[in-house]
Amino acid sequence: MLRKLRYMALGASIAYFFDPDNGRRRRARARERLPFGGSNLTLPEKPSFPAEVTTTADDATLARKVESELLRGAEVPKGQINVDAANGKVVLRGQVEKPELIADLEEMTRNVQGVREVENLLHTSGAAAPAK
Repeated sequence: MLRKLRYMALGASIAYFFDPDNGRRRRARARERLPFGGSNLTLPEKPSFPAEVTTTADDATLARKVESELLRGAEVPKGQINVDAANGKVVLRGQVEKPELIADLEEMTRNVQGVREVENLLHTSGAAAPAK
């Protein structure tokens, strides 16, 4: 039982210090707190990849981030807007009630971190859906 707890603690500390988002900051703060300053401790840096390389998980995360940003407003019809993302390009599809809402949603999408390009295929309820 004690061995299992040790392994769980080790796994938790590894996850804490090597977290992709906050791990670098946490490791730096831990080195600062060491009595000898931690100046001779070096940890391998995260490898850098070209900006064009993204994974499907990144695209799904970006799409969910855009959806959560867009669907915050009360005037936005939930369930009528479809958000797809691929390599930083976000495609908005669906139907809205007001024509001015189309431009607002596109601008809100452009302001989300990680969005490189927006293709807006939104239309009002009386208009035909735009083609590519």
